[in-house]
Amino acid sequence: MTLIKSISGIRGTIGGLPDTNFTPIDIMKFTIGFGKWVKQNSGIKKIVIGRDARVSGQMVSNIVVGALQSIGIDVVDLGLSTTPTVELAVHDEKAGGGIIITASHNPKQWNALKLLNEKGEFISGKAGEDVLRLAEDQQTEFEEVGALGSHTLTPGYIEKHIEQILKLKLVDVEAIKAKDFKIVIDCVNSTGGLAVPKLLRALGVEHVTELYCEPNGLFPHNPEPLPENLSELSRTVKKEKADLGICVDPDVDRLALVCEDGDMFGEEYTLVSVADYVLSKKKGNTVSNLSSTRALRDVTEKAGGQYFASAVGEVNVVEKMKEVKAVIGGEGNGGVIYPELHYGRDALVGIALFLSHLAKSGKRASILRASYPNYHIAKKKIDLDPTVNIDLLFSEIEKKYKKYPVNTIDGVKIDFESEWVHLRRSNTEPIIRIYAESNSETRADHIANQIMSDLRNFSKG
Repeated sequence: MTLIKSISGIRGTIGGLPDTNFTPIDIMKFTIGFGKWVKQNSGIKKIVIGRDARVSGQMVSNIVVGALQSIGIDVVDLGLSTTPTVELAVHDEKAGGGIIITASHNPKQWNALKLLNEKGEFISGKAGEDVLRLAEDQQTEFEEVGALGSHTLTPGYIEKHIEQILKLKLVDVEAIKAKDFKIVIDCVNSTGGLAVPKLLRALGVEHVTELYCEPNGLFPHNPEPLPENLSELSRTVKKEKADLGICVDPDVDRLALVCEDGDMFGEEYTLVSVADYVLSKKKGNTVSNLSSTRALRDVTEKAGGQYFASAVGEVNVVEKMKEVKAVIGGEGNGGVIYPELHYGRDALVGIALFLSHLAKSGKRASILRASYPNYHIAKKKIDLDPTVNIDLLFSEIEKKYKKYPVNTIDGVKIDFESEWVHLRRSNTEPIIRIYAESNSETRADHIANQIMSDLRNFSKG
């Protein structure tokens, strides 16, 4: 069982002992720390909360509400919602922050608190450190009965979210409707089951086959939208002769697609295809993290824009997007960030933009996918003795490959002529994650394995 406290929030497994698991005591302590930070940072005594449908969600929500009320914070409670919906609601409600109760793609025994600032964006690393410090403060003064915060249930924000998507200039409802798409969706029995069918109906899609759209938190398979977890969606797309398969994760910030032939579109290519569409209408820059496919750089430069890489993590991608005024960005895990709507990964806006692209291109999904550079990413990890000096290992890797361009903003990334490899330390485990990309699957594996061999040799030395 696990409890992980970090600058990005608190997450862990339900049950067990305090300070080692995600228990009511830990949830309350961390929520109070965040509430105090919100009051100090924004001066606003209002926080928006929402949750995915996992079984422990209501229990965690009850604790969060009570903790915030106890320190005089008014709670706007969206109930069952999505991460991007809560992000939009923080801005619309003029709140001082937000809490999303979700462990994202983690299995059902996990839950977590994702923390947002007054802009509806994930808090910075510095803010996260402040929240951790405040959570450990034993001198919290609780409010008397007349100053307790209020609790307001506020349904309907998913519909507001969809309305804002429909207003986007690049979302072409008429083009989508005219194609009369047949679509299969898998929402892993979480809040995507509330949001995705409503979005598709609003976009004029009348033929929708729903898999696991009851928001009861009983995930029918591993909820991470990876190819190995989408076999039933793939089979159903072929069986129904559908034009597309759509899968979202439990909190609806990641989007995976399945082509009409049952093949995976590829989570790395969700962002690539949406960016291709956006760049065809508006010239500009793009951003993804260092571990995302080079295909985004290729389509960006082909459209006359400039590509930039950020450190891994949504907050880092957003910071870089603002810096370079990117028109589209995100992460290679199916995360699309479209600043015309908001600065957060949003599977719903990703669906709307992708369907607009698919409709206006006149191509089948498989043909559209084949139009992009075909790269393969190998993902490995190497376990290390906790006493090993990882910085020294990275320094040795830099020396060995010094004739190639090296980026060190997040671990070490080495760019070869048409390939790359990225090494970064895990924030939660004594391991190094290794990502390598090539236009050959065999080559990607070879590069990753070579770096693993280098690391082992250097660690012995």
